[in-house]
Amino acid sequence: MVKKKKAVKKKEEESEDEGLDLDDAFSDDEDVTYAESKPRKIKKKDLDEEIEEAEEEISKISRDINGEDKNHVVKASKPITKIRKGDKIKIDGKDYEVDEHYVLIDHGTTKEMAIELFDKNDKDYQLRYFNDQMESTMELYELQEIMFIKKPFNKIEW
Repeated sequence: MVKKKKAVKKKEEESEDEGLDLDDAFSDDEDVTYAESKPRKIKKKDLDEEIEEAEEEISKISRDINGEDKNHVVKASKPITKIRKGDKIKIDGKDYEVDEHYVLIDHGTTKEMAIELFDKNDKDYQLRYFNDQMESTMELYELQEIMFIKKPFNKIEW
C-alpha cells in the first residue's frame, strides 16, 4: 500500500508544475530594455514611373488573351441598363434572347453585371460587364456542362 501513495503524490506534483501564467512569467522584467523596432523601408517611386506602370496595367487589362483589343463595336438602341427579359441581342450576327439581367457582384463603387442569354438551340450564355466601363469590360461566356467558358466577339447590338 505504501507504493500506491507515492505514485499518487508524484502525479499531484506533476499536475501542479504546469507552468506560469503570462502575468507571472513576465512580472520581473521591469528592468529589461527591449530593442526598438527597425523602421520600415519606404520605396519612393517617381510619379512618372507610377503613371507609366498604371498605364501598362490598363493596357494589359484592355487586351484580350489573343492580344486583341477588348473594345467592342457596340450598336445600342437603348442604354444597357434598360435591357430586360425577352429583349433581343445580336452578337457577331447571331441572335440571342435575354433571360435575365442582374448584378453579379456589387464591388461598392462599381457593379459587375450579368445578362443571361440563350440562343435558338437553347444554349446558355452570359454577357458580363462593369456598369461604369461597359464597352471596355464586356465579356461573353458560353455555358459548357457546368462552367462558363470565355468566347471572343467583336460586334454587339441591341
